[in-house]
Amino acid sequence: MKYQMKYLTIFILILYIPIQAQEMITIEKSAVIQKIKERNLSLKISSEEFNKAKADYRQTNAIFLPNITASHTGFATTNPLMAFGSKLNQGILTQADFNPALLNNPTQTQNFATIIKVEQPLINLDGVFQRKAAKSTMEAKSLQTQRTEEYLLFEVEKAYMELQLAYKALAVLEKALEAANANKQLAENSFKQGYLQKADVLNVEVRVTEVQNHLQQAKSNVQNASNYMSFLMNDESYVQYIPSDELNIQTVSMIDAKISENRSDIKAMQLATEAYKDMNKADKMAFLPRLNAFGSYELYDNNIFQADANGYLVGAQLSWDIFQGSKRIGKAQKSKAEFEKSKMEYTQYVSKSNLELNKAKRMLIDAENKLQLSKLALNQSEESLRIRTNRFKEGLEKTTDLLNAETQFSQKQLEYYQTIFEYNYAQAYVQFLTKE
Repeated sequence: MKYQMKYLTIFILILYIPIQAQEMITIEKSAVIQKIKERNLSLKISSEEFNKAKADYRQTNAIFLPNITASHTGFATTNPLMAFGSKLNQGILTQADFNPALLNNPTQTQNFATIIKVEQPLINLDGVFQRKAAKSTMEAKSLQTQRTEEYLLFEVEKAYMELQLAYKALAVLEKALEAANANKQLAENSFKQGYLQKADVLNVEVRVTEVQNHLQQAKSNVQNASNYMSFLMNDESYVQYIPSDELNIQTVSMIDAKISENRSDIKAMQLATEAYKDMNKADKMAFLPRLNAFGSYELYDNNIFQADANGYLVGAQLSWDIFQGSKRIGKAQKSKAEFEKSKMEYTQYVSKSNLELNKAKRMLIDAENKLQLSKLALNQSEESLRIRTNRFKEGLEKTTDLLNAETQFSQKQLEYYQTIFEYNYAQAYVQFLTKE
């Protein structure tokens, strides 16, 4: 019994804990853009892709810069050749060391060698084209990062307008609920006075319930739009945002809007094609000989970390891999196929971009026409509702006709704001497709 009372007390305390209302923050579109540039994960991922390509390009500096290594080696040996050579390198050979008995059966000899080697590429034509391919890839990744940012800015435009539209719908439905409740009160009074039947009152109550359901959905849409804004800004607080300005018609000049080859993503595909072309040239140049210089500075002694004798070696090597089975031939054929594939993908991408632009232009024209018609329909439905409301108050209008007029007016308001959104979105999409 004591434990039951304890749990009951805890349950009552939980019920009385005040529930914190969700935080609501007014935000400007410029602030959203700034936060996205600083914190968006897609943009950061794209930046790291560029850093990766940049690192690959830096690796190709090896075709110009020397390769330098240093080593310190120690060993003990009774091998006749190694023992004689070690003493010769250390500069400690004496006349007695030429005794055949000592030459054939030497005592244990220690040798410690410090060697610094330098290898300098001189002519590696395949490496030159590999470097050009890496540079084109790096520049393509940079342009892809730029296009990612442009897409995110377009997505901000869309998300911000969706948030504005959600609040417009919320305002329309809140007013519709006020009107429905007023009509309900009027209907109840008329019923009490014997002017209306119970069925008419029930119809009005059904209308109130419908508006309440739509209002709840509108609140959810506001929250969904706010959450998506938080996602774009990489903000895990998921507060409810309020746009600083309302949804209004935006007009931007779209004269001669067309796809430009200097658009960042199209330019990136051009550079990718160039990279495949250079890689194919590099694979062809691998059939040619390579010229490299080399040198070393060597320090010897029979004690560790000492150097009583030294010497150097300098030279050059011309090497030519004449035949490696069919490995290089197949590699060259593969890079040629990748180059041809890249050219066709570029042509296809430009063609698809033009298709998208033509579609977007038609969408913009349709939205403009729809905007004019929805504005006219909104004015007509508003006037119809005003007339029917006045007639209903005088008992000259049926309840169903009033409810239909009220419902139609709310729908036309929502359609009008939805059309503004579609019109503004179509303009933003055309701008995104034609941005250089």
